[in-house]
Amino acid sequence: MKFIETDIPDICIIEPTVFTDERGFFFESYNEKIFLEYLQQTSSPKLKFVQDNHSHSTRNVLRGFHYQIKQPQGKLVRVVSGEVFDVAVDLRKSSHTFGKWVGEILSEENKRMLWVPPGFAHAYLVISDTADFLYKTTDFYAPQYERTVLWNDPDIGVEWPIENTPILSEKDQAGTLFKNCEVYE
Repeated sequence: MKFIETDIPDICIIEPTVFTDERGFFFESYNEKIFLEYLQQTSSPKLKFVQDNHSHSTRNVLRGFHYQIKQPQGKLVRVVSGEVFDVAVDLRKSSHTFGKWVGEILSEENKRMLWVPPGFAHAYLVISDTADFLYKTTDFYAPQYERTVLWNDPDIGVEWPIENTPILSEKDQAGTLFKNCEVYE
């Protein structure tokens, strides 16, 4: 497994070692020992995963920016079918990257994963016909603490690879502007 730094030091791209032959492929999508060794070098050294989630979406569906103001969730995300543009925004007020974002294409072809630690809002846009998106979380879903930042907030300025207005849930359409959202200290 290879850990690749991004422009926001706490977020990383994970490239698994893929073994391919005439039968198909094999790779470890998660290895606790290797992942915990990586976390020891970051600001989140003692996390563990408590929940796995699976989302299926069609082209042009945008989910997010979601986060939990209490019980913040770290997320290890990947795509097993299709392709998405995955984005995380730093909501840690004390961070030198506060308000900055990182985006990465995750697909069944590249098999890349993204580690999004607690303290970030997370979103993704489906750019294939359909996508199956899997993610592990470091805390349980707590709807009473969930918050949503507006997906196209001009202060964040994400450069979405999109031609038309995305398909959004009511919650995502009503997201809060970044300047008004609750953030982490």
